[in-house]
Amino acid sequence: MLIWQAVAEVPDDLGASVVTIGVFDGVHRGHRAVVGAAVRRARQDGLPALVITFDPNPAQVVRPDSAPPPVDSLAHRLTLLATLGVDGVLVLRFDAARAAQSAQEFVDEVIVGALHARVVVVGADFRFGHRAVGDVAMLTTAGRRAGFEVLALEAVGQVERFSSTRVRQAVRDGDVATAAAVLGREHRLEGVVVHGDHRGRRLGFPTANLALAEGALVPAEGIYAGWLVRASGQRLPAAISIGSNPTFAGTEARVEGHVLDRDDLDLYGETVALEFVARLRPTLRFDSVEALVEQMGHDVAAVRNRLLAGIEPDQAERGD
Repeated sequence: MLIWQAVAEVPDDLGASVVTIGVFDGVHRGHRAVVGAAVRRARQDGLPALVITFDPNPAQVVRPDSAPPPVDSLAHRLTLLATLGVDGVLVLRFDAARAAQSAQEFVDEVIVGALHARVVVVGADFRFGHRAVGDVAMLTTAGRRAGFEVLALEAVGQVERFSSTRVRQAVRDGDVATAAAVLGREHRLEGVVVHGDHRGRRLGFPTANLALAEGALVPAEGIYAGWLVRASGQRLPAAISIGSNPTFAGTEARVEGHVLDRDDLDLYGETVALEFVARLRPTLRFDSVEALVEQMGHDVAAVRNRLLAGIEPDQAERGD
C-alpha cells in the first residue's frame, strides 16, 4: 500500500481513482463497510482504491479542550487499512490552514486535483470543509460539475450505529468485549516496555510495564485477559493489570502485562502492544501480600481458561 504524507507527494500521473474520506479512527466495522465498498467499486472499475485521512484528528485542532483520545495510533490505522485492500492512503496534516479550507477548495485541491477521483464513497452523514458545511448533497453537486460520482452509505451497526464514540465509552467503562464487537477486533494499546518496581518478578509474576503515548485510550482499572503482541507479530497470552497497585499504597496508574508461563522474556526497550479480550475483575486492595499472590494465581488461571481452552501450547504463542 502506498502512503503519501502530503498532496505534493502524490504522483502527477496517478490517473483516475475511487476515493473514500475520513479519519477512520479505530477502523471499526462501520469504517470497514465504507472502505470495503470503495475497494469493491475500485476492483469493478479497474481503478486504485485510495483513502484520504487526517492526522491529527481534526477535533484536536478545532476543539482541543474537548477532543477525544484516539482509538488507535496512525501507524496502526494505516496497517488496518492495508488489510482491507486499499491501494494508497493520502495522510493530510490537519492544522489551522486545513481547518479554514472550504469544502469546495478541498474538492478542487485534493479530491479532483490530486487524486482525480472518478467515484467518491462516503458515509451518509459525512461532513467536511470549514465549519463542516460540506455534506453529501454539496459533494454530489460538486461531483456533477467535476465529473465524479458520489456513493453515500447508510450507517451500519447492531442496535445502534458503529462509531468511535461507542468504542471510547466502552473502553473507558472497561467493557472491552463491547469495544471489540464494534471494532471487529480487540482494543489495542501500544508502548515501550520500561522498568517498573520489579515487584511482579519477586512475587513470581513478572510483568512488562508500558510507557504509553500521551492521551492513549486506556481501559478502566482492573485485571484483563488479553494478548501481548511483539513487533515480530508473535502474540503471547497475558494477564493485563491496569491500576495503581493499591496493596502497596501506589498512586500512579500503570499498564502492565504478565505473559503466561514465561519468565525468560527480556522486553525492556521493545515496543509492544496489549490487546484486551475481557475484563476479569476490578482492581482491589488486599490485606496481605500472600492474599494478593493467591488472587494473582486465580487471575492467571482465569486468563488461561478464557484464552487457551483447547489450544495447544505452540499455538498459544502464535495466537492461532
